[in-house]
Amino acid sequence: MSTTDSTISLPDLIAATKATLEKISSDYTPAVFASSLAAEDMVLTDLILRSKLDIGIFTLETGRLHAETLGMLDRIKEAYDYDVTPFRPQPEAVANYVEQNGLNAFYDSVEMRKECCRIRKIEPLNRALSGKKSWVTGQRRAQSQTRAELHVQEQDEAHAMTKFNPLADWSEEDVWEYIRSNNVPYNPLHDKGYPSIGCEPCTRAIQPGEDVRAGRWWWENPDSKECGLHVVDGKLIRIKSIA
Repeated sequence: MSTTDSTISLPDLIAATKATLEKISSDYTPAVFASSLAAEDMVLTDLILRSKLDIGIFTLETGRLHAETLGMLDRIKEAYDYDVTPFRPQPEAVANYVEQNGLNAFYDSVEMRKECCRIRKIEPLNRALSGKKSWVTGQRRAQSQTRAELHVQEQDEAHAMTKFNPLADWSEEDVWEYIRSNNVPYNPLHDKGYPSIGCEPCTRAIQPGEDVRAGRWWWENPDSKECGLHVVDGKLIRIKSIA
């Protein structure tokens, strides 16, 4: 089995991740987990809900998600008896964007794409984080070059709170070994060549050997492939790590 750090076994990664989540639940509440409903986030969902930790789970329901992704809400309810909270964009903002630029204007330029992400993801995220002390993500260092310096705990100055990335040290193999060993439900798109899943028109399946995030905004350069949830003024908002 391969891991991001070959000296760390999966049982040790699981123990460290559980310890991080327990610390969040006891010391950093109110806390929320921003789930994309993809594989990494299902690992965290399983760890949070099995242990009944005091960490709420929400997802950004952009209005452009795959049917398979939306179907994960029902699968989580069935498996864990838990309702993930959806945060949706403001209808007026979506309507204005479409009227002024067209439904798929995000293909025209990075600026148009980022504006669509701002309306459909960033503004709802800000509402979801309002009043919270910390938030949790499923980001991993191995996912892309934009996440290579990821820390497990960081100070998110943009949102004035602590941000946790409990799976930062996990590899793709670790994620899938956990899912299979624990019978964790996962998005069926992963079986169709989608290792990273976002909005339907902005995500494609990848070819063998491609970077795991190559299917996200595939028409753009790799160094611009972030939606803005973790970026401010063109820079990742991991401003200050916490040891």
